[in-house]
Amino acid sequence: MSLKFLALILAFTSATNAALIRRVTCADGQVVSNGACCALYPILQDIQANLFDDGECGEQAHSALRIAFHDAIGYSKTQSLGGGADGSIAVFSDIETAYPANDGIDEIVESQKPIMRKHNITAGDFIHFAAAVGVSNCPGAPRLDFLLGRPPPVAPAKDKTVPEPFHDVTTILARFDDAGFGLTRHSIAAADTVDTSIPGTPFDSTPGYFDTQFYVETLLKGTLYPGSGDKCEQMSAIAGVMRLQSDHEIARDSRTACTWQRYVDQDSMKSAFQAAMRKLSLLGQDTKNLIDCTEVIPVPKPLHTTAHFPAGSSYEDIQRSCSSSSFPTLTADPGPATSVPPV
Repeated sequence: MSLKFLALILAFTSATNAALIRRVTCADGQVVSNGACCALYPILQDIQANLFDDGECGEQAHSALRIAFHDAIGYSKTQSLGGGADGSIAVFSDIETAYPANDGIDEIVESQKPIMRKHNITAGDFIHFAAAVGVSNCPGAPRLDFLLGRPPPVAPAKDKTVPEPFHDVTTILARFDDAGFGLTRHSIAAADTVDTSIPGTPFDSTPGYFDTQFYVETLLKGTLYPGSGDKCEQMSAIAGVMRLQSDHEIARDSRTACTWQRYVDQDSMKSAFQAAMRKLSLLGQDTKNLIDCTEVIPVPKPLHTTAHFPAGSSYEDIQRSCSSSSFPTLTADPGPATSVPPV
């Protein structure tokens, strides 16, 4: 076969494949691969304007990610614990938000329900769409996948499917493995109910950015509590930042320490988070019945900073637990010790 003839065949195949992928123009002018995705654009505009404060990486965006996790983790590969990423936490909110591990979720559900009811979308689709959109508001985040078409939930998830901050590492890893989900932690998050005297306390010094400061700062030697100190907490290294007991222990456990340290690298953390969130958002779902509408999710802004030691800390403060690789070389911010306000 001559090179010219091979090139002709390849060009013809490429043109044929392109013709088979028919693009659809939505009523608002957006162009999508599947017309079903058009219905998401009005929802996108609504939640950005009325839920996420015009596209901020703020408390509601953080909350959207939290409720997506609490909804989907109600699933098991071996037991009948729930339908996974099906929206049951909203449809059966009177039951599921009463579970101790879901403390504070009722406020998130109530903030999302009016928009959910306004649009023709199932609770499962709305919750996991809102989470993907919320994450996209945070500079440095990956663009999360979103598949449309989850059916309505048929029953509430059972209690005790959500790992608690006071659980040991073995219990947490076992729960995640049983759900078929990988380990991921709080790069963009804050606590409202761990210590109710200090609501909105972040877990790292940069809650408005999807960066790796959380992985650096959780390894720093703790010296203080942001409030009175709860049984779920360990001492933090930064004023105004909360450190959960579970995060502290996972960062130092021999089974997870090297993975934790690897996530100090932005690209490694982003890639792992994107893959984990795809798996999480599809727990309990038959992907053959879903439509890929990822193209509707906004592309996050890039991050213009790199991992660093917060002012007042250095390599000497790192409590390393990974023996197989060295800790990354980081610079330290100048100035007085870092202090972080509530979000």
